[in-house]
Amino acid sequence: MTILSFLPLMAGPEGEGGGVAQLVTLVLIIVVFYVFLILPQRKQQKSLKKFRESMQKGDRVVTTGGIYGKVSDIQEKTITLDVGNSVHFKVDKNSVVSAEQTETAPAEKK
Repeated sequence: MTILSFLPLMAGPEGEGGGVAQLVTLVLIIVVFYVFLILPQRKQQKSLKKFRESMQKGDRVVTTGGIYGKVSDIQEKTITLDVGNSVHFKVDKNSVVSAEQTETAPAEKK
């Protein structure tokens, strides 16, 4: 038995406008999905695109694979990361997800 088989039972007596209530419910569900899922996703994609476009040589970044490195060269679609000890990786620009967070020592309590 599926959920759809219960819809006629939920509509109420025939002729009382049960279709309008279902339509309003469906529209309300779509609006909630849009507000809570689609809008935040778009905002995150927009900020990530802005970050990738503003990258410069010398920035410390993290890739989707978890590689931490310093940007040493930027091309149109790729960047070269210096990960230390003269090791360089050439990665797709879209694989960079964030700037590296530097760790700071916590303040000592007296």
